[in-house]
Amino acid sequence: MFQQLRTIFRQVMHEGTDGGAVDTPSLNLAMACLLCEVANADHSDDPREQAAKLHLLVKLLEITDQEAEVLLTEAKQKSQQSVSLYEFTTKLRTLEPEQRFALIEAMWQVAYADGVLDPMEEAVIRQVAELIYVDHSEFIRAKLSAQPDEQ
Repeated sequence: MFQQLRTIFRQVMHEGTDGGAVDTPSLNLAMACLLCEVANADHSDDPREQAAKLHLLVKLLEITDQEAEVLLTEAKQKSQQSVSLYEFTTKLRTLEPEQRFALIEAMWQVAYADGVLDPMEEAVIRQVAELIYVDHSEFIRAKLSAQPDEQ
């Protein structure tokens, strides 16, 4: 009985993965959803942001364009149905610090893709950074790194 309870507890704590094994499809979907959340924060559907999400998923996850398109389609649906960022960020706390930084940097790149940084986009990125334990200094470093070069 006690063994069964421990097993159930472990599954709940690791969101159903076996023994805490990394659930890569779930992590990838969570990252794609967060990119969608940033793009949708300003309530506009800009093709430059869409292109940025696709490019960044290919780069971040080392997947093909076709895989990224399928992932984005699923992420858009899941993002529209979500009620908070928490359901996406809880999965991402297991990422290495460099991976979390890369995600925050990618979110900034999506926000900057249309040439206008909306305050709601920044708010989403700030909230995600806090939820996945990215230090404020790293949050700022990612923002500065993602800013487009002024000509």
